[in-house]
Amino acid sequence: MSYEKNQVLTVEIVDITSEGEGIGKINGYPFFVKDTVIGDQAEIRVTRVKKNYAYARLEKVLTPSPFRVDAKCAFHRQCGGCQIQSMSYERQLEFKESRVRNHLIRIGGFEPELIDQIMEPIVGMEEPFYYRNKAQYPIGRDKEGNPIAGFYAGRTHTIIPNTDCSLGAEENKEILEIILSYMKVNHVSAYDEVNGKGLIRHVLIRKGFSSGEIMVCIVINVSNKDKKAGSGKGNKLQDSGGEYLPVQKKLIEVLIRIQGMKSISVSINSEKTNVIMGKEVHTIWGDEVIQDTIHVRDVKNNFADSGYGITFTISPLSFYQVNPVQTEKLYSLALSYAALTGRETVWDLYCGIGTISLFLAKDAMQVYGVEIIPQAIEDARKNAVNNGICNAQFFVGKAEEVLPEKYEKEGISADVIVVDPPRKGCDEACIVTMLKMKPERIVYVSCDSATLARDLKALCEGGYELRRVRAVDMFPQTVHVETVVQLSQRKPDDVIEVDLDLNELDITASETKATYQELKQYVLEKHGLKVSNLYIAQVKQKCGLDMRLNYNPPKSENPKQVKCPKDKEDAIMDALKHFKMV
Repeated sequence: MSYEKNQVLTVEIVDITSEGEGIGKINGYPFFVKDTVIGDQAEIRVTRVKKNYAYARLEKVLTPSPFRVDAKCAFHRQCGGCQIQSMSYERQLEFKESRVRNHLIRIGGFEPELIDQIMEPIVGMEEPFYYRNKAQYPIGRDKEGNPIAGFYAGRTHTIIPNTDCSLGAEENKEILEIILSYMKVNHVSAYDEVNGKGLIRHVLIRKGFSSGEIMVCIVINVSNKDKKAGSGKGNKLQDSGGEYLPVQKKLIEVLIRIQGMKSISVSINSEKTNVIMGKEVHTIWGDEVIQDTIHVRDVKNNFADSGYGITFTISPLSFYQVNPVQTEKLYSLALSYAALTGRETVWDLYCGIGTISLFLAKDAMQVYGVEIIPQAIEDARKNAVNNGICNAQFFVGKAEEVLPEKYEKEGISADVIVVDPPRKGCDEACIVTMLKMKPERIVYVSCDSATLARDLKALCEGGYELRRVRAVDMFPQTVHVETVVQLSQRKPDDVIEVDLDLNELDITASETKATYQELKQYVLEKHGLKVSNLYIAQVKQKCGLDMRLNYNPPKSENPKQVKCPKDKEDAIMDALKHFKMV
């Protein structure tokens, strides 16, 4: 059946894409529909038709999903930030956990039973709102010429006016309304990205959730020529530590009344670009930086505070995880998976400002961090000094270049390697070097489970095995999820070899042909059941036939193992009889 633009159809939403669009199918043909929830019966209007899929707009929800809830934010449909805010938080967690599992199976090629055995429950939030410690608001004007602040609508540069984002810190609303009022009263212009004119482009707000310290940085459209001339697009300015904003003191006087205000600055960006921050930052009140502390959590005790923390210095340009509550859990899991005893040399690749590195340093003999951004490494070194940490050393460069050089030319080895790469995953050269170095354990922290699965497949083909997997919900109300994985080196004794006398077993020609794949195929064709290698191994073991472990034995004392269901056990037994193996 063919479909046409503007055609109205009825579908049930059965899944969600990585972009947060609902997926509905008619006769196997998928439709991608924004603003829908898994389980919705929806009336949709086709907007674009492709050979193998189509896009559609939600016209109305005919029967709401049992997982549909009233969204907290009135602008969630227009704004591109919260793709799944209309889905209950419990179902969001289930969706994210299932997505990680499916990627490991489908892309990584791991057996479902293995993943179910080693995958631990997703780590969610008690309060999945107001968790972001950083927000960047574009500034513009409405049709009446009034200044507005908010977020861009999805895939556009149209500002949706909203000063009360339900993901940001609660102080953000008051800060934005003070700045907008100041602009209106003093006739301060908003930036127009079409003609490049106007003064205020963005407002950056950062808050230390542990310290309570707040930073405001106003991005302004001022060139060096404007500063020297004493005017900026029609607004009077003074250079060299003076006023970068018209009647600057009036704005400062109101902002500093907000509890926790620690730093107010301007960032100069006169380029026609989508990059928000400029390279030049000037502090106009208070300190240049704020501080915040990330605490180590006791993973075995429901993430209770261990009493130990690392304090970080944060500038307007610093990279710092935006959800501090979940960051503590994520990095504590990474530390737990590293299983350090104090004797290990640890490499932290893609280390940023050293957040994971400094967590690891307290339990390691030596930590080396690698990051491509020079400013981040400078911050990492300062953070190490400020926390009295002497066993952490940081290098600027690409992980795939620094790691081979330090290993092959300088002989620096690794007992444990931690990687926290960008969404594209690890570079191939980086994976090759890790395999050459043969650390006892690799801890992989991922923000994209698809590239994670790809990289895990390569690492396991190179001699490693999955031990533990756990997803962490760093970004509630969105489709994004972080994952922590522990891999350990596969040892020669992980497989039990047994010498067999084929004459004693009286093996026939038919027996030697009955591979695991043939047994699976027989069961599927005759009984309509899909069975795994693990299930076959369990049944063969019951019959005294399994002479080699099919899976690497877990090292925990009480490992969980999925039992073969009775119907599948009977089907496998029938296959063994068919091939005269029993």
